[in-house]
Amino acid sequence: MSQPKILDTPLYALLHIDDITGFNNERPSGGAVDMVGGDFRGLDLRELNADGVDFGDAYFRSADLRGIDFRNSNLQGASLAHAQISGAYFPVELSADEILMSMNFGTRLRYRTR
Repeated sequence: MSQPKILDTPLYALLHIDDITGFNNERPSGGAVDMVGGDFRGLDLRELNADGVDFGDAYFRSADLRGIDFRNSNLQGASLAHAQISGAYFPVELSADEILMSMNFGTRLRYRTR
């Protein structure tokens, strides 16, 4: 089982010092952002531009994700245990039950196949 990682990137460092505006300004325009396996536990990520960010296998335990639009992000394998998600958008591949299981029990998010 993978453990959360402290990523060695400038963009990740900005998130860990609560500089969401800096992250949004510094991220590449139109390009993907790799945050796979990152440790985001307890962070306040409101106002984050998550468009195109790969959060696969990331840990969001007790993070504040309110209002974030994850519709164009990868959350496959991420854990949302006890995160605040009010007003957040999630990819259509994630069912409400899957999100609820992850919130309540820390299970990894599994995308449904069509």
